[in-house]
Amino acid sequence: MKGNIMNRARKWLAIGFATVVASSVFYVPTVAAHGEKSQAAFLRMRTIHWYDLRWSKDQIAVNETYTMSGKFRVFSDWPEAVRHPHVSFLNVGQPGPVSTRMSSYINDVFVPRSVGIELGGDYSFSVELKGRRPGTWHVHTMMNIEGGGPLIGPGKYITITGNIEDFENPITDLTGNTVDIERLGLGTIVGWHVFWYVLGIAWMWWWARRPMFLPRYMRVEAGEANDLVTDTDKKVTLGVMVGVLVIVLYGYESAEGKHPVTVPLQAGLLGDIDPLPVNYDAMVSVDVLKANYRVPGRTITMKLEVTNHTDEVISIGEFATGGIRFLNPDVIVDDTDYPDNLLAPEGLEVSQQDIAPGETVVVEVAGTDAAWEVERMADVIYDPDSRFGGLLFFVDPEGNRMPIPVGGPLVPIFV
Repeated sequence: MKGNIMNRARKWLAIGFATVVASSVFYVPTVAAHGEKSQAAFLRMRTIHWYDLRWSKDQIAVNETYTMSGKFRVFSDWPEAVRHPHVSFLNVGQPGPVSTRMSSYINDVFVPRSVGIELGGDYSFSVELKGRRPGTWHVHTMMNIEGGGPLIGPGKYITITGNIEDFENPITDLTGNTVDIERLGLGTIVGWHVFWYVLGIAWMWWWARRPMFLPRYMRVEAGEANDLVTDTDKKVTLGVMVGVLVIVLYGYESAEGKHPVTVPLQAGLLGDIDPLPVNYDAMVSVDVLKANYRVPGRTITMKLEVTNHTDEVISIGEFATGGIRFLNPDVIVDDTDYPDNLLAPEGLEVSQQDIAPGETVVVEVAGTDAAWEVERMADVIYDPDSRFGGLLFFVDPEGNRMPIPVGGPLVPIFV
């Protein structure tokens, strides 16, 4: 009697465990932000620099759209540990399918697939997103690099209001039919998932209904391993194997009959995209003579030799790295509603603000803000190759911005 009770307990314990595992698949907790801070500082500093970013809206309703746009510079001092961006995909970093991407463009070229981009090139981009799931979500720029993974850019909170049940995503397919791909085949998908879950749980129950673990181990040790699998077990196994093959074949034939016209998923490389025709590096030359990071003051200091090749006076207005913007308030005041945690509106100090046409000067630049530590950018000083990278923005009298790359070894100072 006691043995039967223990066997029943083991059986129901196994069934309960299988049920918990199966049901947990359907639970998706709400996620409000990303782990971009966990991305190595050298990746954020020396790969893709996003600038002139704008989010057209920060609050939309379900089925409404907003646009994330701006420019990015592919850093010339690309880290050796990351494959060059010859296969790159413009993406969006968000916590799941909270919004649907309607279109993506690089330099006004439609980019639904991967493309090639050049080191040292500047590119414009725009991504149109449609609200799907209500909530407040952290949405980032992002570039996926083959061999380098996702490179996450600055993020901003976007609030989506309404009801997810109202979301629609209609398209017209190649046969001229208009369908809502949000719900297309949903019943079939749910039905097949339920069927395979039930079959899987039944399969586990068949083998877990008898004594497990120690009783079976003892029989194996006693030389009775062959008796653990009965003739009935073998017949059931053969039946399940044949049944699964028949069901899969039936499903394939059924889908082919219902949807006779299909095309494969398109995954080829669209080709290389040429950078923007402007050559900022020909306008201003910057050589880094020395760079330090003062740990107690959360300050990066740079000694730069700057040459103005233009015929106008230019001013140093901003230093941007890893999504953090250090502004010289005498030159630039942010009007883009840039995320506060990534903005130091008075964080840039320069020894000489204006540089005359044709003039070559040595300038000391300092960027100070707690974001160095909060955003974990200071971790770069602990890398085996402690190098920094960023964009130094020069501004002419008409307000045009010239992003010039700066980078090199970064020496920490701990006093």
